[in-house]
Amino acid sequence: MVENKDNKKCCGCEACVQKCPKKCISLVQDKEGFWYPHVDESLCIGCKLCDKVCPYNEKSEFSLSKSEEKLFAYKNDSSDILKESSSGGAFTELATCIIEQGGVVYGAAFKDDWSVHHICIDNIEGLKKLRGSKYVQSNIEDCYIDAEKKLKKGTIVLFTGTPCQIKGLKCFLRKDYPQLLTVDFICHGVPSPGIWKRYLNEEFGKDETCRLQAADGKNTVLNSSLNAKSPIGDIKFRDKTDGWEKYRFVVRRKSAVKADKNTVLLSDIHRDNPFMKGFLSDIYLRPSCYNCPAKKGRSGSDIQMADFWGIREVDRKFYSSKGVSMLIVHTQKGMDFLNKMKGRIKQIDERVELLNRSYSHCAIPHPRREEFFYRVDNEDLISVINELTKQKITERVYFYIHVCLKYFRINHFINKMKAKWERK
Repeated sequence: MVENKDNKKCCGCEACVQKCPKKCISLVQDKEGFWYPHVDESLCIGCKLCDKVCPYNEKSEFSLSKSEEKLFAYKNDSSDILKESSSGGAFTELATCIIEQGGVVYGAAFKDDWSVHHICIDNIEGLKKLRGSKYVQSNIEDCYIDAEKKLKKGTIVLFTGTPCQIKGLKCFLRKDYPQLLTVDFICHGVPSPGIWKRYLNEEFGKDETCRLQAADGKNTVLNSSLNAKSPIGDIKFRDKTDGWEKYRFVVRRKSAVKADKNTVLLSDIHRDNPFMKGFLSDIYLRPSCYNCPAKKGRSGSDIQMADFWGIREVDRKFYSSKGVSMLIVHTQKGMDFLNKMKGRIKQIDERVELLNRSYSHCAIPHPRREEFFYRVDNEDLISVINELTKQKITERVYFYIHVCLKYFRINHFINKMKAKWERK
């Protein structure tokens, strides 16, 4: 029964919840703020479908093996789309192709309370909700069930999500559909939804003197709590005002006055923002992210996306400060859809793991992760994050050396030599 699983072997994909024929599985939030399945044993009939569709069930007949991979760099032709996209605008172009063929797109969007859930979009205008990174675990809700219904009717479906969510979908469906295109991304890991909510409340809702600062440098005071009257009008984890590589965490306020629309309330360089620091330090990722079942293309996706951070190392001319997407094509179906995409596409003859470690390696738990969750019960969240993620001088020196090595392409050369040595 899924409820008896170790938390480290539950990725929160919700395949079990949606597959249960008696609807006896619900989700409950644990003390770390993650959602896990809970079984009402009075309704359970012991069919074990929940176990059969679990991505962590290695004995499952629906388990997926590693697929082929072809690597591409991509840049969208539209400067407006590039500006609003996290990297090179590949998702928007691919989703547009699907919708123009009468299909639908599933992806992650913000709710009114700024939690994240999956929704279905059937028009190009609606893609704005799905565009851009959201560094919080998304609630799938009933999207697997809804996607299956549409697939059975012959509708073209693009389903996007984390690798474990795509693997969950594949295990849920238990068969391949020719009109289903699955797209995931190289995943660093998912932060706690509970911590995200706590951060928003502390930053924007609890204090009358929030740490907010408008674009002109003037302090902004908020008196309302984070609810239906929240001052937040937009959140961008990857604002590219300063460029793709210098992305910022930006929050804008909503306003009834048009001229005042989208006033910046908070704008942090990503590595200086408390929530982003905690995320990038791996201090509050889901336990299963440290033992991910979907690395190295094992999700069963047709296409995998990522930022092409190493593009200057392999093709300096293709680089753009506005962003470049990495596309890893795993199937012929993925290749067929790639050929329909507009924009600049170039195949890259490199091994993916040399350019993005997260493709093949799981995150490593922060050494003070346990202390973090113990302390945030009684202390200010932002203060605890700042204290536990503070870099030592040696770590800062290492970071800047790494940046210099990447800029002069030395890092890529070292990785290639290391890979050749390991193959001997």
